[in-house]
Amino acid sequence: MLLLSSRPFPSPCRPLRRLLRCCCTYSPAPPSIAPYHQSFSRRMALAGIHPHHRIAVGVSGGPDSMALCVLAAAWKKAVEGGPGRKSEEAESGAPAFVDGLLGIVIDHGLRLESAQEAQLVCDRVHGMGVMCEIATCEWPNGRPNLGHLQEAAREMRYQKLLDICIKQQIGVLLIAHHSDDQAELFVLRLSRNSGVLGLAGTAFVSQLFAPNLKYDGHIFCRYGILLVRPMLEFSKNDMYKICQGSNHLWVEDPTNNSMQYARNRIRASLRCLSPDGAFQSELQKLIYACRLTRVYVGNACNTAIKQSVTIAEYGYAVIDLEKLDPQNVDDLCLSQYSACVLQFVSQRHRPIRGRAARLFMDYIRNTPCKGALSVAGCYLCAFPRSKGTKVLVCCSADLMESFSIEMSYKCSYEEQPPPVPEIDHVVLEAHLHPNQFLQCSSIPFASYKSSTDVLNRANDLNIIGDFSLEKLLSLQTEENQKFTTTKHKHEEQYLEKTSFPDVKVLCLWPGETCHFMSRFLITWNALEAVPNGICSYDSKKRICQHCAVNQDGSIAVRHMFDTDWLFLAEISRVHSVEENQNVSKVSSKKLDDELLEHSRYLQLSATKALDVLRSIPASARRALPVLTNSQGDILSIPSIGFQCCPSLSIKAVFHPRVPLGGGYTSYL
Repeated sequence: MLLLSSRPFPSPCRPLRRLLRCCCTYSPAPPSIAPYHQSFSRRMALAGIHPHHRIAVGVSGGPDSMALCVLAAAWKKAVEGGPGRKSEEAESGAPAFVDGLLGIVIDHGLRLESAQEAQLVCDRVHGMGVMCEIATCEWPNGRPNLGHLQEAAREMRYQKLLDICIKQQIGVLLIAHHSDDQAELFVLRLSRNSGVLGLAGTAFVSQLFAPNLKYDGHIFCRYGILLVRPMLEFSKNDMYKICQGSNHLWVEDPTNNSMQYARNRIRASLRCLSPDGAFQSELQKLIYACRLTRVYVGNACNTAIKQSVTIAEYGYAVIDLEKLDPQNVDDLCLSQYSACVLQFVSQRHRPIRGRAARLFMDYIRNTPCKGALSVAGCYLCAFPRSKGTKVLVCCSADLMESFSIEMSYKCSYEEQPPPVPEIDHVVLEAHLHPNQFLQCSSIPFASYKSSTDVLNRANDLNIIGDFSLEKLLSLQTEENQKFTTTKHKHEEQYLEKTSFPDVKVLCLWPGETCHFMSRFLITWNALEAVPNGICSYDSKKRICQHCAVNQDGSIAVRHMFDTDWLFLAEISRVHSVEENQNVSKVSSKKLDDELLEHSRYLQLSATKALDVLRSIPASARRALPVLTNSQGDILSIPSIGFQCCPSLSIKAVFHPRVPLGGGYTSYL
């Protein structure tokens, strides 16, 4: 956890700070932590991470993150063979900073003393010879309510960590999750009736993407980092031993003793159940078996996607059922497959729940596909002229109506350092050497979906004993009852307190770029001049007099309606300038040659756009971006090349925020 202790810290005076710095100076690998150092080095190598990579560490000040700092610094120093980069304070006796290693302390700003605590932790990390900075969270909408506090804090925390990594050109973020955290998460998800994929816990390595595309000085592109958890094979007790063995102080978070939070209740129960470590040992074996299953399912899913899914430049996916052969794909693999496809098309990365996955599987297994299905923000139907052997997957009308503005944003032209190239190299290397050695026969839960089935199967295979099975089922029931009660309570509070804001419109001005529904990158290039003789171009306003943009020079962005392609068809059929003028609502005092040329351009643009539009399935057209003025007049549909005037240089490119499959993950 990165939440800091709620206990007020005394403000360290200068002598104390110097004392902390002195006692924190250490050799690269003290004898007492040498075995941990070796294990850590092996785990980093398995992740494809090497000491020359620039690395950040999330630091809370607790024993977990402080132990992680110790091992990361020792790992870097051991390979570099030197003390590291000299700091400005080197002459005053402070240790040199380790090259390419940055500690990040998150001040959540939820308590009065949090800033003081964050500074103390930062000073301690500096004393270890590790550069460190503090990121402070802001809550413009006020403090999150208790029911969503931990979730909101986690989201904010990772956003801050990601932002700093991108600005500092750091490609790897280390987090101090350990085996006890995995055990708590297992029981937590067990109480939520998660299947075997959820019971596998957090990934060893995962790819984390920025919520917005960023400008690297030339183009807008996807930025991401690798999130690595190298301490997953260590226990909580190991964290204390590492800190003690390296002579480092840590902070205990008293909120960890509050029984208000499910994780704390589960942690206390697990301690009582495993005083001799036997129960914990069996639980870790069970978690590992679940992770094996998840890796097998992930490999099978990735293979199936490569063979059967085609992504069109207009933002929809096509599933070839003959290549997929869904009747012969395991439920687990097909469920994961559905999550990858649906989450990619909708770009809303919320978990695909059991009912949605079942609806998807039932639909594609009923071949040839007939009818249509709306599920998880997507619309599924038979692909035109495929006789039901291919399935079209596109954004649903409900998703576009409800979230088109929420999922869209203006792109900032603030130049960022380019994405770290080493990340692509690590991911590529991992894809070249996947865990293909995993065979279905060696996977314990390949055919078991529900949590109860998984537990019983684990008992049959002697992964867990009767005592562990009984206690896990008891914990599941107990925590599930508390979760259900708490959930209803917070839902009622949310409905009472939540006020829904008015629907906003996303507007674009010349020279701006926006990311529409996290899918289409739309750029309005501001032209200095249009030397074509068609436009009455105003170089100051950067618009044509015939273009009915808003008075402030802006245009609005929305998704396509069914009437839009009827509008294009009507324009393409108009033969006289007067008729064309009525359709397009372009005003002019006289019908001169310029207006005649403008009208012909409009008609030709609509005709060409219709030709492109006919190649796009009708259901998929609705997700295309359309630009209009405040009166609703269509000015441009850039994805298919329509624009009412050549002075409107607007481009749209399908550029999803997160790639198909959600990025690289590894559980082993």
